[in-house]
Amino acid sequence: MSGTDVVATSLAATAALLAPAHPAVAERVLLAHDDPEGYVRAYADELEERSVYEPVPELPRIALVDALYAHGLLAEFDWKEHPEEIRAQLRLLGSAPTADPWVLFEDGDLRLATYDFLEVCGRRYRDVGAALAVIDLESDCYPVVCLRAARAAELTSLAGRAGIAVHALGA
Repeated sequence: MSGTDVVATSLAATAALLAPAHPAVAERVLLAHDDPEGYVRAYADELEERSVYEPVPELPRIALVDALYAHGLLAEFDWKEHPEEIRAQLRLLGSAPTADPWVLFEDGDLRLATYDFLEVCGRRYRDVGAALAVIDLESDCYPVVCLRAARAAELTSLAGRAGIAVHALGA
């Protein structure tokens, strides 16, 4: 299997892991990989918000984040997001756990900086069998996904083979 085949296969597997009921996520990510110019034309308005106007090497990673967001499977937080806003957005994720991790939080947790609060969220989610992970866009934001804790290492591995850095929070 060629290097590009490994990347495409890993991209599709990563998308399927994070959005099993939404094959359109994998289709969008593969379009960004296979036809970057076509992807930029098709999603010009969304890409403009990220100041992307032409194909860039990280286009499949951006496509993954944007597609997951469009399906309610990703929340994107600014580096200075208030913990209450993080909490509200994580609760809305379609992949959020059925058990409520918020009962495990302490008042002091809500005074933490964004990344520190996300780390605490990751630990609390693990306590109920879920995991939070950040897809690294190499920017000042944190695109966060939720999945079963048992699949977090698989996500990191698959995404890594696709050239996407993902790390579990609170691990």
